[in-house]
Parts: sequence; structure tokens; C-alpha cells
Amino acid sequence: MMLTIKTQTVKATRFQAAIFDMDGVVTRTAVVHARAWKRMFDEFLESYSQARGEPFQEFDPDQDYTQYVDGLPRLDGIRKFLASRHIELPEGNENDGETESTVHGLGKRKNRFFNEVLERDGVEVYPDTLKKINEWRQAGLKTAIVSSSRNCRSVIARGGVEELFDVRVDGEVSRQLGLKGKPGPDIFLEAAARLDLEPSQCMVFEDAISGVQAGRAGHFGLVVGVARKDNHQELTENGADIAVAKLTELA
Repeated sequence: MMLTIKTQTVKATRFQAAIFDMDGVVTRTAVVHARAWKRMFDEFLESYSQARGEPFQEFDPDQDYTQYVDGLPRLDGIRKFLASRHIELPEGNENDGETESTVHGLGKRKNRFFNEVLERDGVEVYPDTLKKINEWRQAGLKTAIVSSSRNCRSVIARGGVEELFDVRVDGEVSRQLGLKGKPGPDIFLEAAARLDLEPSQCMVFEDAISGVQAGRAGHFGLVVGVARKDNHQELTENGADIAVAKLTELA
């Protein structure tokens, strides 16, 4: 089996596993996350601005999402975006309710909004990714799914693809083991270790800038940028060896 990208051809069979990011690569939930982030931040920012007599500047679901929260653990995304607006909030803790104006409180609120949309609309799996996963598993490659989300297991279960992965390393695993979020390579390295493989033996598939940076930092055998937003150049400039709009572009 060969991977053919324009003039570049890579033997897929020289790798022993494929590690997939969830949101934007396996499931079409990146859009759901972006909408949930926007709803949460807009509600907070409007209240915050009114209390200070300042103009309200809404959360941009494209630019702000991509630059500050995409691919990051939930709380890290909140911290990074608030810093971009020069807003300081108390950290709080996991016992905070979603009405609390703390980092943890905003995280609880965002999670509720995400799950409301998930419950209403269900989970869509990208057909191109599903096709390649099935092909590669039949060819003997192992597969793993990684995600910064603590909702990963419920999402892939709703999408009916939980059994297609030998290993899952998500936000819950990261919290238990103290793994650092992207662009650190921790979750990818943990997935490779659980597959009993070296990073050089694995391919990584990521749609987020922080994700391809993580794959490069982990010295994986092949880092493939999944350019759902036609952002091929941005992904390759940040660490992807190659970039494709759909995985079916790989032979």
C-alpha cells in the first residue's frame, strides 16, 4: 500500500500504526466545539464588557478558535484566549459551578453547551477517514485515537467507531497521568507507548496547528496535516510532512 501526495510517495506498510486526532480528523465535531466556544465566550464577554462600560468584542469562531483554542485542553484554551484579550480571571477549581466567573466555571459552561449540541445533532464521522482506517486495519496496521477532549469516549461511541481503535488517549487520560497538552507531544507519545511502538513507527493525522507541532516535536515517522479548511500551507509550515484535504487522497 502506498501513500501518494502529488509527486511524493510513501510506503504506508513501513509504518506499523496510524494515530488519529479526533475532532476534525475522525469526527466532524470541530464545528460543534467552535459553536460551543463562541456561545460560552460571547455570553461571558458581553457580561464582562457591560460591567466595565467597555465595547463588546465577540468571539470569532474562525480566527479566535483556530488561534487560541483549537486542539488544546479545554482549560488551556480558556486561559490562552482570555490572555489574548488581557482578561484575568481566578483559576477556581473543579468544584466550581458553570455560573462562576473562573477558568473552571467557564470550562463547565462550555462543556454543557457542547453536550447539548451533541445530544441534539449526534456525531458525524468523516467518510474518507473511516475508509482509510478500515483499509489500514485490514492491512495489519494498529490504530489509536487521541484528543484533548474529556468527551472523546462518548463522542466516538455515538459515532459508532469506538471499536476501530486499539488505543484511546484523551482528556481524561491526560488528567489522570498529568500529560501536557498540545503543542507538547505527550498524548501522541502515550498512544505510541500503549501500542508498544516507537514514534518513528507511527503516522500521525492532525488538523490543528498545535497538533502537527506536537507530532513534529514527538519525532513521529510521518505527520499528515488534514486540511479540512484548505489550510495546507499553514499545516506544512508548522510541522506536517504533507497535507491533504481528505484522507482518501492517500493511495
